[in-house]
Parts: sequence; C-alpha cells; structure tokens
Amino acid sequence: MARRPEHLAPPEIFYNEEEARKYTNNTRIIDIQVQMCERALELLALPEDETHMILDIGCGSGLSGSVLEDQGHIWIGIDIAQAMLDVAVEREVEGDLVLSDMGQGVPFKAGTFDGAISISALQWLCNADKKSHNPQKRLYKFFSTLFASLTRSARAVFQFYPENADQIELVTSQAMKAGFMGGLVVDYPNSAKAKKYFLVLMTGGIVQLPQALGTEGGSDHVDYAKKREMVKNSRGKPLKKSRDWILAKKERRRRQGKETRNDTKYTGRKRPDRF
Repeated sequence: MARRPEHLAPPEIFYNEEEARKYTNNTRIIDIQVQMCERALELLALPEDETHMILDIGCGSGLSGSVLEDQGHIWIGIDIAQAMLDVAVEREVEGDLVLSDMGQGVPFKAGTFDGAISISALQWLCNADKKSHNPQKRLYKFFSTLFASLTRSARAVFQFYPENADQIELVTSQAMKAGFMGGLVVDYPNSAKAKKYFLVLMTGGIVQLPQALGTEGGSDHVDYAKKREMVKNSRGKPLKKSRDWILAKKERRRRQGKETRNDTKYTGRKRPDRF
C-alpha cells in the first residue's frame, strides 16, 4: 500500500521542482483536480453571473485557479511549496500568489474574500512536521484567521483526505471553535474510488448542508453546527445517558462507519417503569 505524501516529508520538501512538474503535467491528476474544484465551487453556492474574490488555499501550481478564472472569478492563492508556485508563474496564471504556511494563519485583512476553496491540502495540517508544530493549535490559528478574512455571508469548502475518524474530529472541532458553522459532505460514500470528503464551512447562521452526490436521493453528511450548539449550551460533557449524550455517541458511531439506528423523537426518552 502506497504511503500518504504527508507521511513522507513536509509539503515544502515533498513538492520539490521534480514533483511539482510531475504533478502539474499528469493528465489524470489535472482531470481530478478540475472535477474537485468544480464541485467545491458548486458547494460554495456563490450568486451566479457575478465576479467574486476567492482564496485558493494550497493553490499549488494553479490548477484550481485556472478553473476559477474560467468561471470569471478573481483569486489569490497561498501555498507553502515554492517549487509549486514557480510552476504556477510559468503557467502564467492570472491569480496573485503568496508563499505562506497556512498553519501560521491566513495573512489577509478582515472581509477580503467572498469565499475560499482548498483541494487536497487540509490533511497536511494534521501532522507535526517540526518539534514546534502542534496540529491542534495550527488548525485553530488557520481557521480563526480564515474566518476573519471572509465576508459574513461566505463559505469555505475543503476537499481533503482524512486518514481516520480522529482526523475528521480534530479538523472539524477546531473549525467550529474558530466560529464556523457547517459540516462534512461525503460524495459517493459507497464507492472506494469515487468517495470524496468535503468540509463545508459557513460564516453566517446555520444553513442546511448541501446534498451529497451518489447517495440515491438520501444524504450523507455530518452536521457539526448542531454539535457545536450542543456543546455551547452545556457546561462540560452532557450527562451520561441523557439525550445529548446518546446523540453524540450515535454521531461518533456514524463517523466511524458503524451501523447505527436513525434518530427519532423517542431517542433518549426515559421509559416509564414497568410493573
């Protein structure tokens, strides 16, 4: 089984000149990148026929930026790998490019962007590449500064490859702590090849999460906004066996892929004593 790139080296080292060119010239990678970027834009739900300022996080060589340009948007890209940005410059992308470590925060003033997208970058923040790196603190720094840089009606959509349920919990908990609402949308959840994870974050009030693809009329998403409100309205952990405690436990089981009964109005309801 091939090792995940983030386990081999930090991104600024892994994506050296050779790897950056290989990535950018691979037809299959380009096709996948374009498809995921188009899906991320769809999930952003921007007003149509308008030009928007979009932040591309982990922009690499500008493959996603080209999609943004084709759809008439203005964009700024940030990436930690100089070699990837050099290729983007060679490709003469229209967006402005910034060499930046997203774990140190988003370096833009408040309310700059109408939306943000990120393709295949977020999972890198879950690793500690240096002794000074604390994934939890770096994620919070990233999400809190991103929240500030977005308008108050904006969304941020991250396509990423979580390694396990703990990584999903780590990422989403820090996003909610930073002020975001939203949750996880899983496209084609029953397909090993086509399955894709999208973290859809919103700066405004609670809005219903978009429909996942490939779910045959159902939906496959985890709404973390409800969980955030649950935590916010209670001190410490919910009382054991309470409705909130049971719902949280069932939610954890679903994230772990375990078979779990649907929630109903009777979930957690105390049953009368029997004689």
